[in-house]
Amino acid sequence: MVILLSAFNGIEQMIAKLYTSFDAPITIQHQSRKTFFVRQIDLQELKAINGVQAFSKELEELVVLRKNQRWINANMHAVDAEFVKRAKVNAHLINQVGAEYLNNPGFVFLGADVFSKLKLGLGSEQNNIQLYAPKRNMKMKLGKTPFHIQPIDVAGALNYNQELNSNALLWDYNAASLLFDQVGAVTRIHVYADSNVDLLEIQRCIKQLVGPDFLVRTQLEKNELIYKTSRSERLVVFIILLFVFVLASFNLIATLTMLIHEKQANLQILKALGMTPQNRFLIFFFEGLLLSFLGIVFGLVFGLLICWCQQYFGWLIVPGANVPFPIVFKAKDFVSILFASSVLAFLFTYFPVRFLMRKTQ
Repeated sequence: MVILLSAFNGIEQMIAKLYTSFDAPITIQHQSRKTFFVRQIDLQELKAINGVQAFSKELEELVVLRKNQRWINANMHAVDAEFVKRAKVNAHLINQVGAEYLNNPGFVFLGADVFSKLKLGLGSEQNNIQLYAPKRNMKMKLGKTPFHIQPIDVAGALNYNQELNSNALLWDYNAASLLFDQVGAVTRIHVYADSNVDLLEIQRCIKQLVGPDFLVRTQLEKNELIYKTSRSERLVVFIILLFVFVLASFNLIATLTMLIHEKQANLQILKALGMTPQNRFLIFFFEGLLLSFLGIVFGLVFGLLICWCQQYFGWLIVPGANVPFPIVFKAKDFVSILFASSVLAFLFTYFPVRFLMRKTQ
């Protein structure tokens, strides 16, 4: 139980990092429009909120990418330097190729799957592609193209998570806003906060600042489905493991049954010496508890030892990721396991011993 829950915690944490490292602790979007102008929010007052460290701008659009005869749809994330720093883009570059271009205006990076489908090469000088972006508020006319066409050079590939890898185009905010003729417009504003502050309090202050026209969400609310799914899976795993413990408890019942049967002669002697039925019951009851708690303690210690060895030595490797299998043990898991197993040990000792002792009287 200790090993499985710790492994599940590790996987949960790894998935959470993959899905939230690209997201800020708090994001601000318009309630009814895809984009809005930055001037609609007082950025000085936003930064003055207690606990807010910085903010960044993002412009998001659907685009089409072409390399020779290969076409692919992509989701463009046009971001500024603050986003690049906070999202740790440098750490998510495959083989660190293109890291030197992150501080250059007009940088372009693709998700790993998009990069592969366009048949581009890491470090290659032939990574020039065409970007097709729809023109805004344009009436269709014969001979007029409905797209902005922009040649761009891809600096490298990103590896965040499956969703971003399969459709992401990371581009410089200033270059993209000029192409789309949306200078000063954003899809969302990312707000970065101190690690030891209450995000809900900051969220409340931002809502007061921006008013009801804007949607202010925390990381948890933005990725609500991921967190809810993770918690549900965790609960199911814990319940299944409890059922395994219940099945294993039948071995305890069998052991106590054989013990009481073998000690019938001793019980008769104790009865002749004047020992009460209650005291005879307590002898086998405490012996059953002793067996149970020895097993619980041994299991906890052995499980913690295996978890520590995996954390320290990294024997097991995640297939395809080439990283040690993550193990995270939480104190609340220890308490939950100890409490649940103790309750079951008490129940599977008390009632069988009570029943068997009555049969022998």
